Parts: sequence; structure tokens; C-alpha cells
Amino acid sequence: MEIIAKDGMNGFDAAEQAGLKKEALVMRVNGEVKELWQPLHEGDKVEVLTFADEDGRKAFRHTASHVLAEAIAHVRPGTKYAIGPAIADGFYYDVDSDEPFTADDLKALEKEMQHLIKKNERVERFELPRAEALKLMQDRSEPYKVELINDLPDDAVISFYTNGDFTDLCAGPHLASTGKIKAVKLTQVAGAYWRGDEKNKMLQRIYGTCFPSKEELDEYLARIEEAKKRDHRKIGRELDLFMMADEGPGFPFFLPKGMVLRNILEDYWRQLHREAGYEEIKTPMILNRDLWLRSGHWEHYKENMYTTTIDDQDYAIKPMNCPGGMLVYKRKPWSYRDLPIRSGELGLVHRHEKSGQLHGLMRVRCFTQDDAHIFMRPDQIRDEIKGVYQLINKVYSVFGFPYTVELSTRPADSIGTDEMWAMATDGLKGALDDLGVEYKINEGDGAFYGPKIDFHLQDCLGRTWQCGTIQLDMNLPERFDLTYTGADGEKHRPVMIHRVVFGSIERFIGILIEHFAGAFPTWLSPVQVKILTITSRCDERAKEINALLEKAGFRPEMDLRNEKIGFKIREAQMQKIPYMIVLGDKEVENGEVAVRGRKGDLGTMKLEDFVAKLKEEVDTKAL
Repeated sequence: MEIIAKDGMNGFDAAEQAGLKKEALVMRVNGEVKELWQPLHEGDKVEVLTFADEDGRKAFRHTASHVLAEAIAHVRPGTKYAIGPAIADGFYYDVDSDEPFTADDLKALEKEMQHLIKKNERVERFELPRAEALKLMQDRSEPYKVELINDLPDDAVISFYTNGDFTDLCAGPHLASTGKIKAVKLTQVAGAYWRGDEKNKMLQRIYGTCFPSKEELDEYLARIEEAKKRDHRKIGRELDLFMMADEGPGFPFFLPKGMVLRNILEDYWRQLHREAGYEEIKTPMILNRDLWLRSGHWEHYKENMYTTTIDDQDYAIKPMNCPGGMLVYKRKPWSYRDLPIRSGELGLVHRHEKSGQLHGLMRVRCFTQDDAHIFMRPDQIRDEIKGVYQLINKVYSVFGFPYTVELSTRPADSIGTDEMWAMATDGLKGALDDLGVEYKINEGDGAFYGPKIDFHLQDCLGRTWQCGTIQLDMNLPERFDLTYTGADGEKHRPVMIHRVVFGSIERFIGILIEHFAGAFPTWLSPVQVKILTITSRCDERAKEINALLEKAGFRPEMDLRNEKIGFKIREAQMQKIPYMIVLGDKEVENGEVAVRGRKGDLGTMKLEDFVAKLKEEVDTKAL
């Protein structure tokens, strides 16, 4: 609800007018987020923000980080402060202390935070000239704050916020008082280099989360506990899907069962793309410096690239597939009749990530991007975007992922003409509108070379993951002088789409593991059926059934060990195998199979009936 302000009003008045007096946290005034106590002027457009709004949550959690800092000042005087931002689902503060913070220290800090929250301390802002700001932080022996002030532009507004007896260098905005926070929990301490630079001092990062009510905090903590159980690194070890080794940090090893899962995804990807008119290509992993200079990566991305020297020339291992795709297009002349050209690549790329940022399959140093590049005429933009959207929608629907869509428009540091940007942005908007898609517009958040559509999928815990993207590029076709001959006989520049569906196959597998907690649907499961024998007299029948299932294209395994059947069943359940066939003398004699699913006993049935059930699940990709 937008409110048009009158002179003399402030955010509290706007909140009351909007019926959000209790829920209001901050306000957005003419597009800028401000505190509720800030004065308003005649004609200001005001939106009152609550915890339901992203900027409201950010201010809420940023204020909590300042309460944490005040608590640290009380519990451990002499601590030096670095930065304390809000993050997704919480906040942290980086501090420099002679002694490490322990679990008991976190309890003491949390108790002190709750005390300060109950006091409902006002949060006040003031500004200082640069010299006075520096003197204030020097007098308080805050070297990290001094460094931050020195790095600010000459014309920067240097602001501070005070809550209780703690004052912090901060741009804001914040809540009007600390009492709104209600429920807070400190979760962990980790190491963090100052400014993320390994050459700088290691600080202590204290993480926390907070909510407007204890019920919301409890729900969040329960989700976190469930997420720990679903951690893909833990399940990956238990199911023997993948591994990491000290000999290759950030370089995952896929094990036999993990390769089955990976190949299923890649085969599905290939099938879909064949049906959608894509041709698969493969570009080299190592290409010379000239190529990366032409693409702009050598200048703008070199610190993330692995390089080598061959025949006294500089080469780089590709961090992206796109430049190779440019060379594939450029190999021969094209006519307007040939377009669109759709080429897809499952390309292995390497990017240098700092060791502290590596995380299982989610953040690695080598991964496979399911890239596709589409070269088209301007009049084909809308239809091609619709085709890509429908393909991405189909994939996410198969895996049961709901998603949201965001359209990011031209940033300030863009290249290309106004006309080109208008054409590209209208093409993306028009395609989404034609399809009736709801989407959020992120003004100015596009890539420097073109607007983009991002897909944020949601897993079963409500977490969002940015995977799919559709980007229009007006940079690389220009840099590589890509052309086609138009109907007028003249050379024209094609419009180019970059797009991924999985994003990174490794990361997508990590998301799938956590989404399904390792209990994959039958069509994805590395082992679909486990055949368990009660006695060795059933072994031959087990082998016959195993061979029959393999011939039908399924993935069975046998357990013929001389173990109790209860032990075998429990082990198969721990491996999260969709179906178990239990064979005893009775089943062999009657030509039947006793079937168990992950959720319990399904009874005895004819083998052909079970095969038909299995086939239907696999063919329909049932969840």
C-alpha cells in the first residue's frame, strides 16, 4: 500500500495510516529505505515495510547485529569490531578478540542480547565530517573502522548509529528501537579473514538469527535441524555417491552410484534438447590467451582462472563455455534463413574459489555447466525466449520444484545503444507476458552486456536456489564480429542468448540430494530394486529376477549374503532404495515376489505386475 505523505508526517504516522502500526519496521520513501522516525515531506511516496518484506527483514537483522555488538562490548570489553551485516536468514559480526569465543560465550552473549532487547533501547543516527569520524574511531581504538572510513569517497556521508552505550560506523537503516526483535539465537562461530583476503588477519565471525516471535524462531531452528539431516555431503558419503579428497580440494570425485545419477540427468538433458531443436557441441577445455583477451575474461576475470603455458604461449583452462561457442558459430557464414541456431554443451569449467568458500558440491572449483547458446535475428527474440522458458519449466516441474522468476534490466555500467537495450528488454518482457508468467523486475540488475531472466527454485525446506538463467548478450557477438547475411544481402549482427537449466550439474545434484534427502524418485535412483533372499535356496530365483530386470532396463541389485532378512531390509532402507523384493521358499514356489517400498510392505504380487508398476513410475518420472 503506497501512501502519499504530507508535511509534518513521519514513518510512524504512515504506518498508522497503513494499518501497520505494530508490524512496521522501516519505510521506503521514493525508493530509498529509511527509519520510521525520519521526517516526510509533501508528496513523498511511502511504502511501510514489515518482516514480510526483504528490506524490512534486512533492517531487522542488521539492528540485531548491532545488539550483538553491544552485548560483546559488555561481556568481553576490548574487542575490536569489523563489520556486522544482515544476511539471508540472519546476521553476523566479525570481531577481533585475543581469546576465542566458545559455546559458553555464545550463551552469555545471547542472554545479554535478550536483556538489551527487553530494555527496548532507541536506535539513533548521527553524521560526522571525515576528520571527526576518524578521531572518534581512533579514540575508541577501532582500527577496522578507521580503515573503512579512509576507504570511503571524499564526498561520502559518514554516519553512525547508537543503541544503548554502543556506537557503530554504519550506513543504516535500522529499526527505531531494539524491542521489536523479540526472539534471537546465536548459532555458531567461524573464522573469517578481514575483507575476505587470506593475506589479512583472521577474525572471529559470530553468526545469529532473529525473528519477531519465538514461534517463528522455533520453526526456523527446526528447519535448520532438518537441513543438517539432509546435508548432501553427509548423505553423499552414506549413499556412496561422491567424495572429496585432500589431494584435490574443490574437485569432486563421482563414485559409481553417483555416476548413475549424473548420467541419468545428462541423458534426460540430451533427450530434451534434441526434441527442442538443439545440436550438441563440445569445445576444448584449454584455449589461448588471445581468445580470453577477445572475450574480456583475461582482463576482468583472470584472478579466477587457472592458466598454463604451452609452446611459450599463455593459455587458460576455460571458466566459461561461451567463447568456445563463439568460435563454433564463426566457423562458417550463415544466412538469415539458417537462424535460429541452437547449440548446447555440457562443458566442464574451472574457476578458482577460495578454500574457505568451498562447500561440498554447492561450491566447487570444477563443474559442468549445461550451457546453450542461441543465435537469432531480432524478430525471433520473443519466440526463442518462450521456447527456453518452456523447456526450463518442464525440467523443474519434473523434479517437483516450484520457482519464481525475476527480470533484471539495464545496469548503469552497460554497453550497447538505447535502441538495442529497449529491443532486448521488450523481447524478454513480451515473452513472459505472452506466457502469462508472474515475475519481479530488478531494475538495473542486469548483466553489463544485456538483460536477463533468473529462475529461483524452491526446495522442500523452503530454501531458494538460483539455477536457471536466460541472458541476452550484445557484447560477445560484437567482440567476435559474428554476422549473418540478411534478406537484403547485407551483413547483420545476430542476437545471442546464453542459458542454463541445471546451472551446474554438480550443484543441481547437491540440491536434489537435499531436496529428496537421498530418497530419490524411482526413475532417478541409482539402485531401483534390491532383491533380498531369506535362504540360499532362493539364490537362483533371485539371479533370474535380477537378469530379467536388467534386460528390461532397470537397475537392480542382489543381497545373497547369509544374514537375517531383517538386517538386509534395514540396510536397504538405510540406502534409501525405492523397492525391495523379498524372496523366500513360499514366493519361489508360487512364482510370486513379496514387495516392500520405502514406506512399508506392499504385499505379494506377480513379478510381471511389479515390473509393470516399476515401468510406469520410470516412464512417467513419477515423484
